[in-house]
Amino acid sequence: MDIDYTKREIRFEKELNNLDNLTISFTSILNKLDIKYVIVSGYVSILFGRSRSSEDIDIIVDKLSFEKFKELWSNLYKDFECINTENVKEAYTDYLMNKNAIRFSKKKEYVPNIEVKFPDTNLSQLDLFALSQRKKVILNDNTLFISPLELQIPFKFFLGSEKDIEDALYLYEIFKNKIEIKLMHIFIRKLKIEELFNKYIK
Repeated sequence: MDIDYTKREIRFEKELNNLDNLTISFTSILNKLDIKYVIVSGYVSILFGRSRSSEDIDIIVDKLSFEKFKELWSNLYKDFECINTENVKEAYTDYLMNKNAIRFSKKKEYVPNIEVKFPDTNLSQLDLFALSQRKKVILNDNTLFISPLELQIPFKFFLGSEKDIEDALYLYEIFKNKIEIKLMHIFIRKLKIEELFNKYIK
């Protein structure tokens, strides 16, 4: 896979899989409505070619007013449905505003799905950093925004499961000569994973 990486964006082409198509379909609506978001967690490694299954795509959305969320809900409901509730106010008040995620899937298809949440301001501000420093990705002329890899890689180590560590190692091998290593090590120290990181990466 030929990846063009600059400080401003990542650009590449590939044959799209089902998760790619689902993500593009969903994020195109966010882009159209000018809603700030960032894709985090497992799908980021899948996006860049890691071969593994996943039942969801995790997206952090900048905190929206209820009116803006209703606009998003209306646009999504042409092709998607909320798995948690059919009530827009309940989705906003009982879930998102209570720091709980909501899930959207294509109608009548519950897996895979998109998990959406507002940023967690208690998680050492990491969600807010991911949103503010999100990385633009141009995939086959489709625009996506992902967590900066300098944060994504350490955070996957921090999660600590075998699958998460494999995701982190996969991304590191692809981007180790492109990312800001000093910034990555700031997050390694912040997350207190120096020993784990050094165990896998010399």
